[in-house]
Amino acid sequence: MTLLKRGLYVVCLAVLLAGCGEREPAAVVEEAVVEAPVEIPKYSAEAFFETTAYSMVGSSGLAFSPDGKTLLIASDESGVFNAYTLPIDGGEPEQLTDSTDNAVFVVSWFPADQRMLYTYDGGGNELNHVYLREEDGSTRDLTPGEELKASFLAWSQDGESFYLTTTERNQQAFDVYRYSASDYSREMVYENPGFQISDISGDGRWLALDKPRTSADSDVFVVDLDSDDDEPMLLTGHMDNIQYFSFEFTPDSNSLVYGTDEHGEWFQAWKYDLESGEKSAVVEADWDVSYVIYSHSGRYQVSGINADARTEVTVLDTETGEQLELPELPPGDLSNVRFSADESHIALIINADDSPSNIHVIDLAEGHTHQLTEALNPAIDQSHLVTSAIVRYKSFDGLEIPSVLYKPHGASADNPVPALVLVHGGPGGQTRTGYRAFVQHLVNHGYAILGANNRGSSGYGKTFFHLDDRRHGEEDLQDIVQGRAYLESLDWVDGERVGVIGGSYGGYMVAAALAFEPEAFEVGIDIFGVTNWVRTLESIPPWWEAFKEALYDEMGDPATDAERHRRISPLFHADNIIKPMLVVQGANDPRVLQVESDELVAGVQANEVPVEYVVFEDEGHGFRKKSNRVTASDAYVKFLDIYLKGGVIED
Repeated sequence: MTLLKRGLYVVCLAVLLAGCGEREPAAVVEEAVVEAPVEIPKYSAEAFFETTAYSMVGSSGLAFSPDGKTLLIASDESGVFNAYTLPIDGGEPEQLTDSTDNAVFVVSWFPADQRMLYTYDGGGNELNHVYLREEDGSTRDLTPGEELKASFLAWSQDGESFYLTTTERNQQAFDVYRYSASDYSREMVYENPGFQISDISGDGRWLALDKPRTSADSDVFVVDLDSDDDEPMLLTGHMDNIQYFSFEFTPDSNSLVYGTDEHGEWFQAWKYDLESGEKSAVVEADWDVSYVIYSHSGRYQVSGINADARTEVTVLDTETGEQLELPELPPGDLSNVRFSADESHIALIINADDSPSNIHVIDLAEGHTHQLTEALNPAIDQSHLVTSAIVRYKSFDGLEIPSVLYKPHGASADNPVPALVLVHGGPGGQTRTGYRAFVQHLVNHGYAILGANNRGSSGYGKTFFHLDDRRHGEEDLQDIVQGRAYLESLDWVDGERVGVIGGSYGGYMVAAALAFEPEAFEVGIDIFGVTNWVRTLESIPPWWEAFKEALYDEMGDPATDAERHRRISPLFHADNIIKPMLVVQGANDPRVLQVESDELVAGVQANEVPVEYVVFEDEGHGFRKKSNRVTASDAYVKFLDIYLKGGVIED
């Protein structure tokens, strides 16, 4: 539910969808046996959120411990994300950090021992610091200071140093520092004049920089840090609007792999040889290439394709040129594919609509897999969860809108159910298949969900992606309104009881729908949504400076487009809102300030329209604490039971 249009990056988790073929009619027609519908119990929000969330370190970090026996993971088993070790032989995880308030996200082991890097912010304010945990359990902040944001970049190839970025110098640009792995002394290796820092080569010589110009045009630069001249060198000179962005350097430090839509509608992966300047294709597909990463030696290349709201993963053996055949795995999407240092094991995460993300390890020598986690709450019967279908409906102008549809158990023409149009964040995000606790909670309580990928969503080609540029709250809003029309066409949906729900930009779309199309939906749930574009675009966080021009190109510059921003801002049209509304907000949100929601709620209250308001004092843009996510999900269902089902409150 981000508020920044991705444009350059796609994060993908989804399920494999299976189809069924037709059968020949039977020679003898037997009397049909009508089975009684299975009674599906109503589970509490706590039950759905008692699923445990897991993540592993990023592609630049080290997921496996130096001895290869454990994985470094983050888990919210304690109620808040903390760091854990997870034995690959199936033993119990060991908790390494004990935060009770701020979410901890793991970064990396040290290459030769069990020291660890991790990061967290202050109550969701996004001002992350990078911390070190020593082997004796003591910790230290490697990036101390006020009002700065820091992040991990990479390890050196020899493991003797690592690189962090921080805005401590001016809050707007991320400078690059090299830290000694032995005594943590540091030196600045690059003073950033305003680029996005992307990657650094293993030998420490090359730094990759991305430079968004507009939402449709960007470039990739490299800096030779061994040269006296640190002037960035442009790798992607071009005419017209083309996007380029860095994936990562190859392990031999000889090439940079980058993404581009230069060759058509889709992002492809290409490689730039730093010595010769030659460019060559790495991965091409009729969908966006989401990522390319490598094993430690570079023997294995892992790529992900964003194929219609699901991810297709390929592991290529670069020595043989053949795809690596993985052992049989449970249904679902693969992500976070990580190799051990000796490349004998692979760790990965599998996620599906009816199965939260679980960590698996593959022993390549033995050819077998081992599931290390059980994320789903054992109190929930997996068969009671709902898997989604990919559907498309036509908008007002005939444009097809790809969407993800969840149908509750028991919904039928004889038992039509109320429904919600779910709007993703971004504005250029994407609704994808995969386990989402609040979605399953809503579906379990009898609400159909249509996750609409309105025009401007990522994953469907650059033409579709840019259809909403400087048109937000206009045609894209009509796509959402037409989502209601599609739901009304389904005989198992109660067409008179349809609401709209969304977070961040999706929250804006909820408020916009209620303000500008006041008869389109019966209710709306706005989750930290923008209400005043004039204020929001004037108060973006300082660390967004590197892509501010691209943001303004898409959304409009407040210096010249303030009139349009005011016209599309629900706050200034709150007197049009006549349908019940629930607003949910984090007090520490640096992207959508609490005052946005405060003022909208006051405006709706002035209309004497039912409006409920939930504020989390310890959250930012997105809710990280399990208890807060439970509270929010409970609030959605209770609100809908009253105002969409008509006062029927289910326990």
